[in-house]
Amino acid sequence: MSYKSQIRDSEMNMLLEKVAGKNYSKYLSEMNLVNIKGFKDQVIKFHFPVTAIIGPNGGGKTTVLGAAACAYKETKPGKYFPKCGKYDDSMQNWKISYKMIDKNISAKIEIERTAVFSNYKWTRDKLLSRNTLSFGVSRTIPATERRELKTFANGKFVMPHEKITKIKENVCDYVGKILNKDITDFSIIESAGNEKKNVLSGKTKQGYHYTEFHFGAGESSIIRMITEIEKCEDNSLILIEEIENGLHPLAVRRLVEYLINVSLRKRVQVLFTTHSNEALKPLPDQAIWVCNNGEISQGKLTIESLWALTGDIHAEMLIYVEDIFAQRWIEAVLSSDKSLIAGAIEVYAMEGDGKAVKTSKGRNEDPGAKYHSLCYINGDSDQKESEEQKIYRLPGEMPEPYVFLSVKERFDDISSKLTLALHQDINQQGFVKQVLEEVWRETYDKHTLFSSVAIRLGYMQEETVRSAFLHIWCDLYKDEKEKIYNNIMRNFAHEFDTHKTN
Repeated sequence: MSYKSQIRDSEMNMLLEKVAGKNYSKYLSEMNLVNIKGFKDQVIKFHFPVTAIIGPNGGGKTTVLGAAACAYKETKPGKYFPKCGKYDDSMQNWKISYKMIDKNISAKIEIERTAVFSNYKWTRDKLLSRNTLSFGVSRTIPATERRELKTFANGKFVMPHEKITKIKENVCDYVGKILNKDITDFSIIESAGNEKKNVLSGKTKQGYHYTEFHFGAGESSIIRMITEIEKCEDNSLILIEEIENGLHPLAVRRLVEYLINVSLRKRVQVLFTTHSNEALKPLPDQAIWVCNNGEISQGKLTIESLWALTGDIHAEMLIYVEDIFAQRWIEAVLSSDKSLIAGAIEVYAMEGDGKAVKTSKGRNEDPGAKYHSLCYINGDSDQKESEEQKIYRLPGEMPEPYVFLSVKERFDDISSKLTLALHQDINQQGFVKQVLEEVWRETYDKHTLFSSVAIRLGYMQEETVRSAFLHIWCDLYKDEKEKIYNNIMRNFAHEFDTHKTN
């Protein structure tokens, strides 16, 4: 089933426009990692108030999070960038520059600030103030292992009634939406000596009480996180490391939707790191930044495509393409050769022609790469074809309407085959033809042709429709299919010879 966000498109567009119009009292607009860790002059522009930072382990995600925190005086740099004596001498001459909005300081002009580490100390000029919430990975440590809760782990522990407060209704509502759990009878038990120290208490359907020591780590962290966020000031900065920690994939998606909702209600700005595809689904492409090998780039990638970008893959033939449709097209072409070992060639959608070309070039220029790659760009791409650099172009212009129309025009030749491939009764050929004609005539956004057909046919998946069209296109247009196939095999002749089935 395709993903449907709980946030309306109009609300997403409103947030994008709000950032573009600089319509915030406080906002971190842009950050340049001039020189820090492995980054040199890498610029991040925060086009959306909820930003995801993805990348491999060691890619620099937490560095980006920490650099953002250091923009404001509420966070000391040592929290994210501690120095361990002479063993951290690489920190010398680190520098981060910022462009920020603070209407209290300047109503119309963005403010520029820098943070520099030199002479064994941090220098931050004319620091701005902004309420900042930071949720590290330690938030999911089980209560039984948290030192600050040990005073509660006592069989004789009793607390006066006034030290026990019900969790607020709005927090219960939002936590319930994220975890799909009713916590209206949950409470917070404060320590007698320190009101900042507390333990959560729950209640079963049977009326029995239990404390945070018996919560799931994800359940506890979400309740505490939502409680803090709901009471934070408007225009706060919220930083979350590994947002998926302790959560079911669906809860991860709902948490990101909640954060977008908070940005609408409280005008907060959120940055989080993640390895989860589910965390990326609610976000526009502009809200996702990839850290890898000292570079930071903008745009949505699947986590599988990220593996391809980093080289963390096991296939011996690699093809990079622009999007998921091109990926399925190449896979359909390859599927016609039954002698290929499954998985010997892998195709990765990089969500952008420039990213696909750059990744393929980088792999081919890497002397340590055991197997090289090629790239297929869409017909309407502005990138240049190059036999030398193994960059080829798919037929047509925009891929979806090209394949759709190519098959539709030959409908009378393949009517029964296409009807069956679309899981329709063989007697429904007339109905299928009518649907194709109507969809082609009525669809403005040609990227949605196959999903539109799926909806018209009833209870169909877009992937099923797309697959049917692509495989039939391969049968109808064998010369074009062979051209695509031969470009691949010509470049991988040696590997191909050694990876045929016997």
